[in-house]
Amino acid sequence: MSVRKRQWTTAKGEVREGWVVNYTDAKGVRRLKTFPRKREADAFAAAATVEIRDGVHVADSVSVTVKSAGAMWIATAEAAGLERTTVAQYGQHKRLHIDPFIGSWKLSSLSIPSIREFEDTLRTEGRSPAMIRKVLVSLGTMIADAQERGLTARNPVRDVRVRRGGKERCAERRQKGKLRVGVHIPRTDEIKAIVGALEGRWRPILLTAIFTGLRASELRGLRWSDLDLDRRELRVEQRADRFNDIGAPKSESGERTVPLPPLVANALKEWRLACPKGELGLAFPNAAGGVESHHAIRSRGLIPAQIRAGITIDTGEVDKEGAPIPAAKYTGLHALRHFYASWCINRLADGGLGLPLNLVQERMGHASVVMTSDVYGHLFPTGDDGEEMAAAERALLA
Repeated sequence: MSVRKRQWTTAKGEVREGWVVNYTDAKGVRRLKTFPRKREADAFAAAATVEIRDGVHVADSVSVTVKSAGAMWIATAEAAGLERTTVAQYGQHKRLHIDPFIGSWKLSSLSIPSIREFEDTLRTEGRSPAMIRKVLVSLGTMIADAQERGLTARNPVRDVRVRRGGKERCAERRQKGKLRVGVHIPRTDEIKAIVGALEGRWRPILLTAIFTGLRASELRGLRWSDLDLDRRELRVEQRADRFNDIGAPKSESGERTVPLPPLVANALKEWRLACPKGELGLAFPNAAGGVESHHAIRSRGLIPAQIRAGITIDTGEVDKEGAPIPAAKYTGLHALRHFYASWCINRLADGGLGLPLNLVQERMGHASVVMTSDVYGHLFPTGDDGEEMAAAERALLA
């Protein structure tokens, strides 16, 4: 491995100079790489020496572009049988956020500074902090796939994440903030108003969403065979993804049994008589008996029910007659899932407190109790610390 200064004359007669690293790779092939500055050449020589020793060095001339590596990565994901939703998200990140900016770059040229430059570019181009994080995760996974193929020696995305460590995670938690009742989580009075406004075929599915906390995909995949209305409970054993494909729950913990309040059980008994029949035996199918779309449940069920109940926000828009046009306050089904969690945590039954954290985790189908604590821990009642200290003082001095 040698580093030397070199001068040459271009076709236009211009004299140029640079620093050349001359080395032999692990396969015995002679390689040359030119740099404008000596410190860059020295840094490459030092890194290449270690990589050649470890048998992982990849020369630029045999490296592939980020775009080509991405195509192989997507093909690997499809062959591995990953969910279509996951593969589609990978493809979207590659097509819209990675290829337009660094698709032509060689994998071997990626470094921590270049990843930081890519981050800055995404930010300048208007990508949100959340989207940037997701794209970098996808890019890191793509480079890891290329490493396994021997197409690159380093994964600078992973190096960046390791350096940031806990600081990045803390910043992410601060940015996401805590779920707030009345903002992200419907209040009890709002839920009462929504329940009173539910109509037709949307009443049973939205009642189930409110009082079981099922994910939208789990509601859409729920079968009549998963329901025991006499015992007032349901079993989550499958879900429908955004492509309407039926598959296993989101995680092993997603398979769970959830109790049904009498109101929900009775509504489901009535709905079973009118429910469209289909080969899948779904409890909440579309008119043809197939998987109902997530959009239909929101736009035809949840949002109109809120508007009828007066659970709206001011949009500042008016109709032709000058009357204000209201918009639903909660636009996503996940708000009902949040309500169920808060209801389990804070409800009073026979004078007792709400459910403990581990049971809330089980009801929600979270993969770990840590996840439940991170999302909903701040909703648990903490008691009156002042009164507790006064009682402790009295006991000590009595």
